[in-house]
Parts: sequence; C-alpha cells; structure tokens
Amino acid sequence: MMRALPPVLTATALLLAACGGPRMDLSQVTAAQPVDLQTAQVSATSQAEYRIGVGDKLAIRVFQVQDLSFDSLTVDTSGNIQLPLIGAVRASDRTAGELSADIATRLSAQYLRNPQVTVTVTEAASQKITVDGAVTKPGVYEMRGTTSLLQAVAMAEGPSRVADLTKVAVFRTVNGQRSVALFDLQAIRQGRADDPVVLGDDIIVVDTSRLNSALREVVGALPALSIFRPF
Repeated sequence: MMRALPPVLTATALLLAACGGPRMDLSQVTAAQPVDLQTAQVSATSQAEYRIGVGDKLAIRVFQVQDLSFDSLTVDTSGNIQLPLIGAVRASDRTAGELSADIATRLSAQYLRNPQVTVTVTEAASQKITVDGAVTKPGVYEMRGTTSLLQAVAMAEGPSRVADLTKVAVFRTVNGQRSVALFDLQAIRQGRADDPVVLGDDIIVVDTSRLNSALREVVGALPALSIFRPF
C-alpha cells in the first residue's frame, strides 16, 4: 500500500532537495571506511542480517525437543518472545542467528547439553521505505518480508521515462551512521548485477541528478557500486 508523502519527512528532509529540506552540512561528511553491502543488508537467499522487529512471526526449532519448538511465535510490543523454561527473550533488533545463539546459551546453562536452536522469520511485520526521485509515484510504501531494489522501485510504478537508471542511491543507517550506496538499476534489470535487498526505513532515490548539490558530491565520490559509505 502507498500513502502520499507528508509535508515533512524528517529523514528525507535531511537527504533530498526534492522535499525542500535543508542542504546537508558538508562538515558532517566523515572519513569512515566504506561498509560492504554484503555485511549491511538482508541476504536475498538467507535471513542472516535481517533485524527482527515487533510484530514479526518466528518459527523456533530446538532439535529433538518438541516441547521447545514452535511454528509461530509473535514478537510482542516489548520486543520479546516467551519460551518455556527460560521465559522472556529479547528478539527485537536481533538477527535470527543472534536470537538462536541467545536461546541456546540460556537453555544450555541449566536444561540442555549443546542444544541446536534454529530461528526463522516466517512473516515480517510491515515496514516502510521511501521511494523518491524520477519515479512515477514518489511516496512512502509499506513492504512485507524481503523486498529487492527492483521491487521497491516497482512499488512506485517504476522509473519515469527520463530517469537515469545507472544512478540509483539508497540511503540507510548502518551501525548508527547515515550511509549511502549507489546502484545501477539498468544493469540489475539486465542481470549483469545483483538485485540488492532493501531494508525498512531505507530512502531510495532514482536518478541522483535529483539530489541537491551537496549530496551529489557525496554520491559522486563513492569508490564503487554496492558500497555503503557513511556521510
């Protein structure tokens, strides 16, 4: 579903000239090392980096322990799930692997020897992404589960006829730092590049010529495609 962009989007106001926000202070551009996309996104074939959120539904499997295995547990509003023996376990803002390890550690402390725990996100609660720039219907869109960059642009009914598909920027917060990466949507469409997965709260700008001059400098200085560079 799509809802129209509100007059002021805090994150977008910091990033996009198209929304009338202030120009970014270039003094905030850091010399931090780029972050490789593979360690900063959800894998399209696994859930290794997906951060669990409130409302997500999880499947918990403890090998050969049926009483501790569940097909569907919902993360509550406190960010926890409830399990027998060990009680409340924080799930929110953790990966499935991190949660699996925590559950295994707690079970092995008193109850089981070397438990094998698997956590799978079976249904992700809706998250929002912003799609802006040279697209047919810029706006804030809800996504469920894994969504690729191509799918995100399709939510906005695709790029406009004049869009430069070789320059699509994705703005993201990585480890608390605002970051940006540049992608070639044309190459992705042609199968010459991987289609990256977008995350909740990402801001996607199709055709970086639509950015203000300060951000064009930042994006233009990116060392390579698919690299998230803090700014």
